[in-house]
Amino acid sequence: MKFGGSGRRPAALALAALSVLALAISPAAAQSDYPNRPVKVVVGFAAGGGNDIFARLVGAKLSEILGQQVVVENKPGAGGRLAPEYVTQQPADGYTLFVGPSGAMAVAAAIYPDLKYSPTKSFVPLAMIANFPLIMVTSADNPSKNLKEFVEWMKQHPDKANYASSSPAFTIVTELFKLKSGMPGVMIPYKSSNEMNLAVISGQAAMTIADGPPTVPQVKGGKERALAVTGSQRSAELPDTPTMAEAGYPDVNVTLWSGMFAPAGTPPAIIAKLQKATNEAIADPGVSEKLKALAVNPGGATPEQFQQIIANDTAKFAGVVKAANLKFED
Repeated sequence: MKFGGSGRRPAALALAALSVLALAISPAAAQSDYPNRPVKVVVGFAAGGGNDIFARLVGAKLSEILGQQVVVENKPGAGGRLAPEYVTQQPADGYTLFVGPSGAMAVAAAIYPDLKYSPTKSFVPLAMIANFPLIMVTSADNPSKNLKEFVEWMKQHPDKANYASSSPAFTIVTELFKLKSGMPGVMIPYKSSNEMNLAVISGQAAMTIADGPPTVPQVKGGKERALAVTGSQRSAELPDTPTMAEAGYPDVNVTLWSGMFAPAGTPPAIIAKLQKATNEAIADPGVSEKLKALAVNPGGATPEQFQQIIANDTAKFAGVVKAANLKFED
């Protein structure tokens, strides 16, 4: 009897220990101490582009807030679609996030019927990092002094009439401008908006329509000439650059955005913590001022509003693609 009783006692203790261990590693317990290791933020373009700059600016502050290292990982390819495809294949545990731009999260859904992810179902918006117009630039060496002159220069030099693009978003806006202006131009693909600007500066491409972060410094440095911005208002960083409407093309009015996302299925407690921390990082004066200096508007929507913006923009870009009869290779 003693032998049997003593055998049951260790077994009971072992069972109790396992129960405590199970509690310690339960989802609720894992969420309460989130994050307890580095967080990865995936960017769909090469280093130096606008989304990469956003990720690093916000990620540095987010690291301070969360108390864990935030590592930016670049996964360029497929016009920015490779990164969201990759993120949807990762565990939905809050340790792999995604900086998603309009191109991958609204434009792609408008032009690729067999997209391997759903911008509105595969991800949960954490925060809109910034919204911004695009900037049309040419080389500082180009003889054109304004947009009208540049359109004529492109028509007179068909052998040089090309443009750089790293995303369907940039391509659609440029093709919309071609449609409204009659300007010719063959698209040359690049991996980031930084590469797009370097192509213009080096003469590999005649022009590009790009986001502000990698473009404004080149304009201010005298290496590129800004011809117009695509938004309804002039950029505070480039006050002498007219809007498309002021330059004579009112129908080319496009504002893009970029945001931080987590995979769908991430526990609500972790989503709530990330939403709070990400918005806090964007609102930090040091971060927001640096974003403004890149010709973008920090933040701009709640997560719920952001979700609706994605859906609305997808429908809008689908209309542009149809009206311009644009075709994109997958």
